[in-house]
Amino acid sequence: MLEIRWSPPVSLQPLALGWLAAAGVEVGVLRLDLIDPLISGNKWYKLAPHLAAAARQGAEGLISLGGPHSNHLHALAAAGRRFAFPTAGLLRGEPCETPTVRDLQTFGMHLHWLGYGGYRARHRDGFWDVWRERYPRLHPVPEGGGGLPGALGCTVLRDMLLSGLEALGWPDYHGWWLAAGTGTTLAGLVLAEAGAHPVHGALAVPASHGVAPQVRAILTEAGMADVGYRLLDASRGGFARLDAGLARFILDSEREGGIPLDPVYTGKALLALREQVECGGIPRGSRLVFVHTGGLQGRRALAERLQRLGTRG
Repeated sequence: MLEIRWSPPVSLQPLALGWLAAAGVEVGVLRLDLIDPLISGNKWYKLAPHLAAAARQGAEGLISLGGPHSNHLHALAAAGRRFAFPTAGLLRGEPCETPTVRDLQTFGMHLHWLGYGGYRARHRDGFWDVWRERYPRLHPVPEGGGGLPGALGCTVLRDMLLSGLEALGWPDYHGWWLAAGTGTTLAGLVLAEAGAHPVHGALAVPASHGVAPQVRAILTEAGMADVGYRLLDASRGGFARLDAGLARFILDSEREGGIPLDPVYTGKALLALREQVECGGIPRGSRLVFVHTGGLQGRRALAERLQRLGTRG
């Protein structure tokens, strides 16, 4: 039976970049990428409530969905390996080999490739029936650890921040800034703040992916009004879209600020913050918390292209 107790460390550090200093804006980075070498980023916090639910139901492990570069599946498989519980992954597309897929296999996750049509069927009634029959001892987890349980798991991030504010020398903060892929972590912060501080979500995916209605549905289920946050388009035209401008920004920011970024989520979110700062959307004197949501393992598949685009004259 699953019973996992783990309290990851808190790491909060200032972000020193010239454009922030010039605008009189302070940013502290909640380094979720540092909580663990493998169970990294916001993924653990979204998984924790599902693990608790699995324990209550007497399940032995977890089954979930994702793509061949999925940070969610990577964290789930790594947690299964670390804490000795079985995992299964339902993957989008046809069988392929990526650094993430190799890790999933190494961690012992049972993989099933659904194709693209089969993966699109994940929202249909009855989708989970066949998988519950095949894996009756595994608890199903929505794609990305989404939904209200995953959001509630992320509410602890506010407590983590409050316990580390002294390290930044801040008496208070004025809001949150983070990348949004499913919107689950953002919804969790909105629930935790309950209107005390705004939450700014930089969309790493196009609006057509439905992040806004997903966030709204989570807040509605939790009985909270659809307020206290805003979503900005940072997708640059598509999910995992990497262009020369983004690549140069990531490499320059890493050299100057010393904090690694990934091109899919955190790099886009930080670039969107710079654009807002430079257009006057963030007032001078603001103190913002930037959530580093991890995702660095997924960078491996884009490392060569990132370097090539980022150093192109």
